[in-house]
Amino acid sequence: MRSSRSGPDPLDPGPKGFAHRGLHYGAGFPENSLLAFAAAMEIGAGIECDLRLTADDRIVVFHDSNAWRMCSSPVVIGETPLAELNRLRVGDGPIPTLESLLTLVDGRVPLLLEVKVEQNIWRWIPALKEALKQYRGPHGVMSFDPRISRLLKTNHPRVRRGLVVRDKLTSTKRRLAMWLADPHFLAVDRLALERPWVAEARQRLPVYSWTIRGPQQRAAAQVHADALIWEADGRP
Repeated sequence: MRSSRSGPDPLDPGPKGFAHRGLHYGAGFPENSLLAFAAAMEIGAGIECDLRLTADDRIVVFHDSNAWRMCSSPVVIGETPLAELNRLRVGDGPIPTLESLLTLVDGRVPLLLEVKVEQNIWRWIPALKEALKQYRGPHGVMSFDPRISRLLKTNHPRVRRGLVVRDKLTSTKRRLAMWLADPHFLAVDRLALERPWVAEARQRLPVYSWTIRGPQQRAAAQVHADALIWEADGRP
C-alpha cells in the first residue's frame, strides 16, 4: 500500500458528499433509481449506488439480492436475465442498468459503485470492463469483498478501486482485506471512524464514511472522514 497520499482525490465530491443510493425519498424517488440520481445531481452531490450482476452478465443498479422489497417480486436478480428484469418497476421506471446511470451522469459528479458479490466473482471483471470502457467521468468501484479490488488492480488498473469496511471486522481480517485489496480509498462504517487504524489509513488514502443519517452523525463523522455517504437528514 502507498506510504502517503499522491495529490488531490479525483473522487472528491465537495461539501455535498455522496448521496447514498441517490437522493431518495418516498415512493416518487426510490433508492437506486434514475430519478434519485438526477435529484442528487441537482444539489451537486456525488452518487453512491449498488451494483448487481444478472444471469446474462449485465450490471444493474440494485441493492437487494431479490426484488421483493423494491418491486414486490420474488425474482432473484442474479438468477434472472436482464430482459426479464426489465418487466419490473422501481417506482415509475425500470431497474436501471449501469450503462443508463453512466449516460445520465455523463461525468458531472463522481460515482461510487459498490459491487455486491455472491457466487459470481469471476464474472464481475469482464462485465465491469465492458460497461465502463467508454466512461471517462470520475468513478470508483468498491466492495466489501477485497477480491474485487485485487482483480481490478490486475485486470483493469485504470479504475479507482475501494474497500468497504465494517466496524465489526476483526483487526486480523481487516488487515488481510486491506493488503489483498490494496485500495485507492476506503468506505468505512461510521461506527469505526474514531478508531486509531482509520486515522492511520487516512494519512495514506481518502476515507469516506457510511451511512450518515442525521446532524449528530454528520457532525461527528466529518471530523474523521474526507467525505460523507449520507441519506435522509444526514444531508449536508
